Amino acid sequence: MVSFRVDEQVSRSPVAIFRRRISLRLKQALKKVKWRIESEATLATSLHLESSLHFLDELNQNNNKVWFDAHRPAYESTRKTFEQFINDLIDEYRISDRLQDLSARECIARIYRDIRFSKNKSPYKKNYSAIVAPGGWRTDALGYYVSIQPGGQSMVAGGLYSPTAEQLYRFRQVIDGDAAPFKKITQAREFVTTFGVIAADRLKTAPKGFDRDHPEISLLRLKQITALHSFTDAEVLANDFEERVVEVCQAMRPFLDYLAGIFH
Repeated sequence: MVSFRVDEQVSRSPVAIFRRRISLRLKQALKKVKWRIESEATLATSLHLESSLHFLDELNQNNNKVWFDAHRPAYESTRKTFEQFINDLIDEYRISDRLQDLSARECIARIYRDIRFSKNKSPYKKNYSAIVAPGGWRTDALGYYVSIQPGGQSMVAGGLYSPTAEQLYRFRQVIDGDAAPFKKITQAREFVTTFGVIAADRLKTAPKGFDRDHPEISLLRLKQITALHSFTDAEVLANDFEERVVEVCQAMRPFLDYLAGIFH
């Protein structure tokens, strides 16, 4: 009892009360500063992405070398902002997805189109895009495809957009054997809410070697195996856009892990 009364008296001393009040006020001030810094950083990213969307929209209307060269400073500035955005995304997955030495520059696609064999001779792409995966843009590893494009065409996607014949055959073999694990992933509530159905072209009939009356014929006819989530321009410019991209990537992870397990 004595010790309790001594502690109680000390805790009620003017000096102790003063220190507690100062400590509380400092904690509150630090929380406000932290919140302001985080908010301003997010807002800055959104404002800069607005410049990126604006530049890409202008480029879409003036897709020629003369205009591009005249607006190169705007291109370099907006590309740098996209690069920072991708670096932030890499930081989110640097450990879990084995991205320790990866940088955004390795992930971002060139703005220049290969027009050698194309009827469309526009020299520049309409979007900024990147593949966040070990090895970056030129990797064969499955990862997150992130694209910023005006007109509500921004997206996060993943999977096999242009699978080889061997990859498709392997996928069909696995589905023929047991489609339940794949269906469990793609029919899960979070997956359906985020991506809807598998975004892909399909064969008009059964693939060679498979019965057209197969119970999983819809999956066997897939020519691509991809999950895709689109963003409106307003969503890209929202303060929580980076958080939303991270959430979409997290929802895609089981899908990518399943495909990686098939091919490795």
